[in-house]
Amino acid sequence: MEELAKEAGITVRTLRFYRERGLIPPPRREGRIAWYDEHHLARLRTIAALLERGHTLNGIADLATAFDSGRDVGEVLGLGEPTEETPVRLTPEALADYFEGEVTPENFAKALELGYLATDGDEIVHISRRLLDVSAELVREGVPLSAVLEAGRRVRTHADALAELFIDVLTAHSAESELERLRPLAKSVVDAELSMAMDRRLRTQRGTDAPDSAAPDPATREGADPSD
Repeated sequence: MEELAKEAGITVRTLRFYRERGLIPPPRREGRIAWYDEHHLARLRTIAALLERGHTLNGIADLATAFDSGRDVGEVLGLGEPTEETPVRLTPEALADYFEGEVTPENFAKALELGYLATDGDEIVHISRRLLDVSAELVREGVPLSAVLEAGRRVRTHADALAELFIDVLTAHSAESELERLRPLAKSVVDAELSMAMDRRLRTQRGTDAPDSAAPDPATREGADPSD
């Protein structure tokens, strides 16, 4: 414990306090000897970095609990299955920088639940570089991360239905070996339909669903006498 505290730049008393609060996992024991390793040191450095960013110990403790309960990275990423997405490995500090002030225990647990995040040792793995970048951009534009995650949950429901529809159509009319080659066509249909749906929604929101039309000229109404 003294060696670990020295490496982390903290006191033994502080280290014991972190242990009691559950901020770091227990050591590996061999008889009366307790062994700490690089994972404990990495966690202590993460705690220090999060404290510097303004997180409270209570919040960090909740994050540690969520972090330790994360699903196996292979399970969450579906390793071995075809995918067009590129996973991203992050330290907890880097994740906090992506979503400054928004990496709360609740949001972290929700992202784990959705499968956007997984833990692999002392690293965090995000399932998709594209989703990570877009989510961070939305947060920078003022959309709360909780709202982004909720939108992601709802989008997934519709995306699963769309995927089932296209897989059924393609399977019924082409060989299974052709599915990957035809996959971009399905994505193009969805992209075009989403674009047009957003156009319709924006027109409705602006009250411009129907083209503006001038009131009919009384002189040109059917049956009207222009001399009246």
